[in-house]
Amino acid sequence: MTHPSAMAAEIAEVPRIAAALREIRAETARLAAYLDLKRVPLALVCGRGSSGHAGVFLRYLIETRLGLPVSAIAPSVTTALARPLKVADALFIVISQSGGSPDIIATTKAAREGGALTVAMLNAEGSPLAAESEFVLPLKAGPEHSVAATKSVIASMIVGAELVAHLAGDTALLAALDRLPARLEAALSLDWSAFGTAFAKSPCGYVTGRGFGLGPAREIALKGAETLRMPILAYSSAELLHGPRAALDATTPVLALRFEDETAASVDHLVADLRAGNVPVFLAGGKAGTLPWLGDDHPVTDAIAMLVPVYRAIEAAARARGFDPDRPPHLNKVTRTL
Repeated sequence: MTHPSAMAAEIAEVPRIAAALREIRAETARLAAYLDLKRVPLALVCGRGSSGHAGVFLRYLIETRLGLPVSAIAPSVTTALARPLKVADALFIVISQSGGSPDIIATTKAAREGGALTVAMLNAEGSPLAAESEFVLPLKAGPEHSVAATKSVIASMIVGAELVAHLAGDTALLAALDRLPARLEAALSLDWSAFGTAFAKSPCGYVTGRGFGLGPAREIALKGAETLRMPILAYSSAELLHGPRAALDATTPVLALRFEDETAASVDHLVADLRAGNVPVFLAGGKAGTLPWLGDDHPVTDAIAMLVPVYRAIEAAARARGFDPDRPPHLNKVTRTL
């Protein structure tokens, strides 16, 4: 494949989309002001695939900034297993690109009927999922033609961070979100091809992060599996030192995401252990990072910004192998599960 991919073009749109999302800040602030968290016992997050990984990112935001416990809801409970949900007063947040998957729609309907307040983060504002949700926060990513979602994933993480920042009154996070479009623009020039090439030549790869890095790590693993057509596994830096450590050797490269927060020491410890065992590690972030980086800013927005050079490296590595990153085999843009 020699012609430019839709995936590459959509990655390049990310800074513009991030800037456009600042235009709906007032709308997000109004929703945050409406929500009465004093009577909310927990938050529920719903999404599959890349949207589910954005949900993991959102979970850490809600739990660390709001102190609310978060559960990832299983759509099969209301669809395949046909059980009702007792979710009175819960905050239910569903994340979707298309808003067209039947199981996500059914779960949102069941949550609303069960007494939850439903908020949808959607790229397709006129979708059936929007009609089932009480509130809709648009992702403003525009049409996404590549099966491998990129700009919509980043947009959903930004919108989630905006909502939580307003709910928590976190002015530092809001300021970091203001800086994010420029950092995303700068991130487009970062060359992480060494990571992409190493993964593409290996039998399998691993991605690790902790806290705000876990959702992006899982997203990177999925994007690599989709486009490079190889097994890539994602673990927190704490979990990777348990059972999975036995599978790591010189043939299994690891991408480690590091942010300047309370999780940094854990990632540093893991990287030191892996390197001592001759495991090839590509470290993003921190003074000892081996991949080009912008310099540490806010851990929440850094977790978002690191996806840009990762996506670019994976897209380039896929094309170098002769794969079409826009049309992975056996996959469709909208997966209609039930």
